[in-house]
Amino acid sequence: MLSNSLIELDRAHLVHPVASYRSHEKVGVRVIKSAKGATVTDASGHQLIDGFAGLWCVNAGYGHESIVEAAAKQMRELPYATAYFGLGSESAIRLASELADRSPGDLNHVYFTLGGSDAVDSTVRFIRYYYHAKGTPEKGQFISVEQGYHGSSTVGAGLTALPSFHAGFGVPFDWQHKIPSHYAYRNPVGTDPGAIIAASTAALRKKVEELGGDRVAAFYVEPIQGSGGVLVPPPGWMKAMRNLCTELDILFVADEVITGFGRTGPLFACSDDDIVPDFMTTAKGLTSGYVPMGAVFMSDKIYNTIADGAGTAAVGHGYTYSAHPVSAAVGLEVLRLYEGGLLENGRKAGAQLMQGLQGLSSHPLVGDIRGRGMLAAIELVTDKERKTPLPAAADPSRRIFDRAWDNGLVVRAFGSGVLGYAPPLCCTPQEIDAIIERTRKTLDQTLEDPDVRAAMA
Repeated sequence: MLSNSLIELDRAHLVHPVASYRSHEKVGVRVIKSAKGATVTDASGHQLIDGFAGLWCVNAGYGHESIVEAAAKQMRELPYATAYFGLGSESAIRLASELADRSPGDLNHVYFTLGGSDAVDSTVRFIRYYYHAKGTPEKGQFISVEQGYHGSSTVGAGLTALPSFHAGFGVPFDWQHKIPSHYAYRNPVGTDPGAIIAASTAALRKKVEELGGDRVAAFYVEPIQGSGGVLVPPPGWMKAMRNLCTELDILFVADEVITGFGRTGPLFACSDDDIVPDFMTTAKGLTSGYVPMGAVFMSDKIYNTIADGAGTAAVGHGYTYSAHPVSAAVGLEVLRLYEGGLLENGRKAGAQLMQGLQGLSSHPLVGDIRGRGMLAAIELVTDKERKTPLPAAADPSRRIFDRAWDNGLVVRAFGSGVLGYAPPLCCTPQEIDAIIERTRKTLDQTLEDPDVRAAMA
């Protein structure tokens, strides 16, 4: 009765993100009631392994009492403190310091936001201010990568390069531009890493030349493209793009909202890529999703140029909840848990996950398997040689998600027929095995789908 009541209340009042409102009203909500470790339980008592960590964010896993206590202690002592007027709280100051100590290179300055979208938004404002402070305000053109995702704020959605985030919203703006993705499985130049790197650097150089080198401000990229289908660049790709940005005198922004905090192995994916960006955005794993928080890391050069340019004037950018003390207290405890064993467990579990997924490569529907650490994907096809995607009639984003759910597994089922994985770092070997077996069962069921069978005939 309670569940039915919630479903009706949801239909009547709750607007869901990135959803077909009418379709959602028809199907109804699935209510998550509780969670522990890597397992979530819905209102009917059905238990599932969360193979997607909420929305790529519950990196530490659910139900850590120490995180709950850190939040509760901070709430009792100081539930809110503004960072305006030169004020602050101990937890926010300490978290900024701890993050700066662990960040790549000279990313020593941290601006806190509520999440990834407003972190990206903040970088655009900081970058514009930076160039005005340098006396080059004409540098106002921004470049990102096709199939990339940089949030769904008005500005960030324009940097995002996924059609559903543009349709009906009047974005991208005319100062937001794209170059092709590295997407190895479907790259026109083939799968050779050197050829992909050469094509991408040539595309960026050409785009900068088209726009005018003295007009381009920055280049945005994810170390692994998440919402575009978990697209992993070849080794050396990030470093080559970073080096080219330095040569072309444009800022390099690494969007680590998904890849940060152990998702690919280390605390930050940029460490594996051996690069130091000018800006780095994070969120999600920063607090393991327990409370909202994001962060913008900026280099000494950027910070000092903005600070010197402003002089005694205020830099007019801020949020009410920036550097929220409760979120910061959670961030500190989550960081302690990562370094207390979760990062190491995530590395072992990630290796097992990739090995297990590779074991599915012979399945008739599996075209490509890709990933790094606890971030992975399977791309499904109806013809392996031609790399033919699943037919739209198969409605993979709904049917595969539903089948996996019924089989006790939460995955990200993209409309393109890609299955995305981002399990919590706390997963046990048995849970990783279960993810693989439940995936296999879901694939076998999908193979029997009449729409899929017809496409394979």
